[in-house]
Amino acid sequence: MNEIISLPGLKGKNAVITGAGGAICGAIAGSLAAAGVGVAIWDLSLDAAKAKAASITGSGGRAIAFGCDVTDRESVEQAAGKTRETFHTVDILINGAGGSRKDATTSPDLKFFDISTEGILDAVGLNYLGTVIPCQVIGRSFAERGSGVILNIASIAGIKPLTRAIGYSNAKAAVASFTEWLAIHMAREYNPAIRVNALAPGFVLTNQNRFLLEDKKTGEPTERGRLIMSQVPMGRYGKPEEMIGAAMWLVSDAATFVTGVVLPVDGGLMASAGV
Repeated sequence: MNEIISLPGLKGKNAVITGAGGAICGAIAGSLAAAGVGVAIWDLSLDAAKAKAASITGSGGRAIAFGCDVTDRESVEQAAGKTRETFHTVDILINGAGGSRKDATTSPDLKFFDISTEGILDAVGLNYLGTVIPCQVIGRSFAERGSGVILNIASIAGIKPLTRAIGYSNAKAAVASFTEWLAIHMAREYNPAIRVNALAPGFVLTNQNRFLLEDKKTGEPTERGRLIMSQVPMGRYGKPEEMIGAAMWLVSDAATFVTGVVLPVDGGLMASAGV
């Protein structure tokens, strides 16, 4: 079990975390479970979801696992129904499913002019619609109950677009905009106690972006990887576990007056002019 981070209003709650078979949301799931939150691990890979849930339950936490395609409304509805069979209620939704797409990223072999419509739509579908649809399905119960917390995993790419990553940057910008929109919508149309925020991680080396940052054959930084390190004031990639504190704060009762925020956790990248 992860080291326990003590924050008010978490123990006894239940959370759905999409993409939690991966690095960042997997780390968040482990820490929430250590703090007494029941976690439903949703991931496109059922094997990855089961592995994470097994790790959590093996350490004494409450966790269940379901395969889910967050871009498909029926799949999300099914996962939500199965989750409620065990947890009955969901108090927290963390939307972490997403990632870059090689066919929506320019390279020496793929010019902007040749990127397919399908490649861009895939990136937008995964990152944007994959955030909107769970908010519709789980968020409905929040609206009916008058309480609940949503945390979207955006990216610094949604604040300042990354060179080459057109699909990912545009999609994460949409996630950031949607976060602000939904925060106001929930507060004004349903209940101000329903909060919606986003975490914007900086460069964290994961399997989803490794093809951009490391040479597949040598494991050495690519030209792009070296450029990134030269721009990050802290001089390194972030670690998945370094996203935990901000995420848990945003979904806890320590942040009850915080909504509509897109919070960068990026080693100072957004604050730097690069010189």
